[in-house]
Amino acid sequence: MKLSPQDWYRTRTYLHFDLPISIKKASNIVPNPELVAKHAFYPLIHYEIELKKIGKHDITKKLIDLPVKSRPISYPAHIDSHIYSYYSKILNERYEEKIKVNDLSDSILAFRSLGKSNIDFALDAFNEVKKFGECCVVALDVSKFFTSLNHDHLKKEWCNLLLVDKLPKDHFNVYKSITKYSEVNKVDLYKLLNISLNYHNHKKRRVCEPIEFRDNVRKNKLIVTNKDDNGIPQGTPLSAMLSNMYMFDFDFAMKNFIEQCNGKYFRYCDDMLFIVPINKKIEVEAFATQEINKIGLSVNQKKTEIRTFTICEGKLTADKHLQYLGFMFDGENIYLRSSSLARYSVRMRRGVRLAKKTMLKYNNLRLASGNGERKLFKKKLYSRYTHLGKRNFITYGLRAAKTMDSPSIKRQLKPLFGRFNEELNKP
Repeated sequence: MKLSPQDWYRTRTYLHFDLPISIKKASNIVPNPELVAKHAFYPLIHYEIELKKIGKHDITKKLIDLPVKSRPISYPAHIDSHIYSYYSKILNERYEEKIKVNDLSDSILAFRSLGKSNIDFALDAFNEVKKFGECCVVALDVSKFFTSLNHDHLKKEWCNLLLVDKLPKDHFNVYKSITKYSEVNKVDLYKLLNISLNYHNHKKRRVCEPIEFRDNVRKNKLIVTNKDDNGIPQGTPLSAMLSNMYMFDFDFAMKNFIEQCNGKYFRYCDDMLFIVPINKKIEVEAFATQEINKIGLSVNQKKTEIRTFTICEGKLTADKHLQYLGFMFDGENIYLRSSSLARYSVRMRRGVRLAKKTMLKYNNLRLASGNGERKLFKKKLYSRYTHLGKRNFITYGLRAAKTMDSPSIKRQLKPLFGRFNEELNKP
């Protein structure tokens, strides 16, 4: 299979242990199986994103702060990232053929070039519920998905996809690098090398020279290697492809089982949705749990949702809102999740207040040096927190309202501009 460099090469300028590499130089290395088989991969640079969660109190129904959730992100060195991207493309070509032959294309939603977004996927699922009428929806989530992927099962699926009994040397080296990966904590690394975490000066093109890597990074034992038999890093160009490939046996078993139940199956990464007749809900949950355990994963019971839709006075009604991909559905209306609206409000207020504090700080400095005060820079705030911006929560919500033809989402968004102006005009 021949791929052109444009299929896998992406310009990357972030700081890492190696220098950014040109498309010409990368093209001499990446497609060469012999060079890839011998390639020594650098450690990944690792950091964590803290996601603040907001929910409702079970009794008072008031919004409360939930425990902060950390999402680990690891990114590879420049040449390594091109290799991962290249092998991801190779595997993806075969994967797309395989799921097409096995009639799974409509069930697997994430990490594929389908020209659709979460909005479209959620709408498709809700429309399926409407089409079914009275039915049950079982929503399951996998616990610690990427960190739980079993290496032996991953290798087996990799071989199956290539139609081989043993991985070729180049593929095996890539497999080894992504399973027995090593990584360095970004905060500790930057502290050791005296680099600011907010460093944006493009004059510096790598975090350190090879001699510094050996004498400082390695000697100070910053490199940590995954010695477990499970887990792959989240954030490399290959990780998403491997997660889909890993789930093939499960997807195949669930698709056939759900079709026997006259139902519909969707999976978006580790979020699974089964639309089935009401009398099949317990059977479906049990079978899905059994199949997910077979491939070394487990269902997160805390996130399991079972919703029953019935027709009452000619209207389809849910016993409780179905939540899927950031939206809620009651059988007739689609809404944005209340926690998403609450998070927007918290971020908006913090952003406006920070902008005001920054303005006061610099105005005090200007007055002290004999210069006049400046007004608050509002353009960035309007761009970030209102419909006047291009890519923010409000514009996303408006796009969802239009795509889903949802007056209920428009009603949810309507008061937010007033709240923004209210916060902006506070003294």
